Amino acid sequence: MFTNKDVMDLRKKTGAGVADCKKALTETDGDMEKAVDYLREKGIATAAKKASRIAAEGIVAAKIEGNVGALVEVNCETDFVAKGDQYKEFVNSVVDYVVANDVADADALIAAKSEETIAATAKIGEKIAIRRFAKYETANGVIESYIHMGGKVGVLVEVEGCTCNGARELAHDVALQIAAAKPLYLNASEVPAEVLDHEKEILKAQALNEGKPAAIVDRMVEGRVKKYYDEFCLLNQAFVKDPSMTIEKLVKSAGDKMGKTLSIKRFTRFEMGEGLEKRNDDFAAEVEAQMKK
Repeated sequence: MFTNKDVMDLRKKTGAGVADCKKALTETDGDMEKAVDYLREKGIATAAKKASRIAAEGIVAAKIEGNVGALVEVNCETDFVAKGDQYKEFVNSVVDYVVANDVADADALIAAKSEETIAATAKIGEKIAIRRFAKYETANGVIESYIHMGGKVGVLVEVEGCTCNGARELAHDVALQIAAAKPLYLNASEVPAEVLDHEKEILKAQALNEGKPAAIVDRMVEGRVKKYYDEFCLLNQAFVKDPSMTIEKLVKSAGDKMGKTLSIKRFTRFEMGEGLEKRNDDFAAEVEAQMKK
């Protein structure tokens, strides 16, 4: 009556899940056009129409379960939908899945949740897109998360060396630091050589344009590189709660108090929608288009 190729062709046309496509073809005796209509009538094919829309709103969500933590960003089209319960339930299902399963990368996560994403898109009425995730698992430390402004910014951080409350308190302070100060790297050694070389070229040009003598430009550049580290490397940053102390000193102080050697192993900071093209609605054009239907 119909083949696997028919199922896949219908899936490409409508964006519906494999099971829904099989059911549609069964109900319509394998007639492709009728199957498309069937899915549209059921509201399942509506997701395909939304595939080309811009989804640059959304939320970042986190979950900690034992020694495992996850951070995800899921996008939608409008801030209104991002605040809705149905959307939040879907995002929570995504972060739950990441915590509970071995997920290789974002593509694998998107594939695993594809049918649920299509269903959520049809139900909510906007394009829903899983963008990225981070997952940490620790054997000798704590994982902490922090979500700021209802999901506009999310942080995941791992502190190694102790599973005690003191380590968790430190991790919480560090998570707040990361959310507020936006570090790009853990320490100076993590800054890629090409990034550093590019930064030095810019700093050297700035010094020369300021009319500084060429003989002292190199020394000035080194000083300004240190400022770059202080701004973008977490351990070099001044602690937002006490600017007289760097994060590196904060970690050492917390460890000394507990008689432990603590260290920040890694961190991830997601800012919702960063780097994505934002939707630019033309309300008059939208109303005109609706009137023509």
